[in-house]
This record gives sequence, C-alpha cells and structure tokens, in this order.
Amino acid sequence: MKKIYNDKISPEKRFIIKILLCSVYLIVITILSVCSYKIYQEKQNIKSWSEVSSADEYAYIEVSKMSEKFAYYSTNKKSIHFVIEEEETGAWHTYLIAIKDSDYSKYKEIIDYTYDRTDKVPKPIKVYGYPVVITDELKQMAIENITNFLPAENEVVITNDNFNDYLTNSYLDTTIEREDNFNILLFITVLILFIIVILFFITIFDKNKITSNIDDLVDELKEKYLKSKENNK
Repeated sequence: MKKIYNDKISPEKRFIIKILLCSVYLIVITILSVCSYKIYQEKQNIKSWSEVSSADEYAYIEVSKMSEKFAYYSTNKKSIHFVIEEEETGAWHTYLIAIKDSDYSKYKEIIDYTYDRTDKVPKPIKVYGYPVVITDELKQMAIENITNFLPAENEVVITNDNFNDYLTNSYLDTTIEREDNFNILLFITVLILFIIVILFFITIFDKNKITSNIDDLVDELKEKYLKSKENNK
C-alpha cells in the first residue's frame, strides 16, 4: 500500500528542512572524510628505523654506506650487511640489514664507495622492511666482523654488553614484503561516510519522502509532549 505523505508541508517549509538536513550531512561528511584520510595516512605511514617499537612496524633506513655481507642464510638466500645512516647534523648510526642475495647489484656503488674502490659519491638508498630479532649466533658474527667496517677513528669496542646500545637488538629485513593489514576503524568510518553521502543525495533529489518523514516525526514528538503536559496537570 502506497504511503500518503504529509501534504501539510508548504514548499517553503520543505525547502528549509532540506537545507537544514543537507547542512548537517555536509558537516558530518566533512568530519568523516578528514577522519578517514588521517586514519589512512597513519596506516600508510612508514617509520624510520630509530622510531620502531614493535616487530610488525614497517620501517626504513637511508643507507649511505654499506659493508660486504658478513653472514648468509642459504635457506632463503638473504645476506646480512652493516650499514651506516647519516643525519643532516653529520652524526651517523650503524645498523644491520638483510637483503636478497640477488639484489646485491643495487647496492654495489655504495659498497664500492664504502671500501674506497671508487671516488664517486653515490646517492643514499632508502631501504624498507620489518624488524627481525638478532640471534645469538648472528650477534657473535657481527661482533667479530664490525671492526672491518667501522671507520678507523671509531673508538667504541662492540661487545655483548653494549651491542644493543649501538646496533640495536634487531636487523631490518628488506626481503619481507609489506603486509596490507585490514583496518577495522577505517572500514567503519568509510562505511558510515558512504551511508551519509547516500542520505545526502536522497534528501536532495527526493521531493517528499525525507522532509515528510521529518515533519511527521516532529508532529509526533510535539503530540507526545502535549499529552504528557496534560497528564501532569
């Protein structure tokens, strides 16, 4: 049975209701759009290695110097290297990274420059990956080989006791592909945004339904209020 809409509403009143509803929708759409964008940006944000706090955080190191491999995992064909990341201030930090053995050519210019095989200063390479905890065996190999990499003027002797202070307890594994994890908060925000946008267009293009329902609701609330007022007398 077709519903008969409230015909008491004048065109002027109907227009005002539409304007108010559309204004509310636009405000909500703006807020949800900003929230969705910020959640998405946060999801896409890639931290620098120095800011990483958990193993599931995708991170990067900007490599300006790099050693030859000092350890190799034959099972997944990845090699471990020392790298140096330099700050704009001139300070530098030493880290460990894992790369695919087949990617060696990408880093050859930096490696050659590190070992003074060339005078050409290479452009730093930003490498991405996930943290992997350094095993005791790898730690010992790093301690034994670090002296062949660090600049001669370095006075710090790396030991088991100070290893984590200077090299951290993890290496950046660039062989692990980035995971695109499902974000439930982003999904809910976008879903609500989609619903509000639909309501916005329904309000604009539907001549009667939304405004009549709103007016009927107002009349119903008004009637309940008046009855309640009479009963309290």
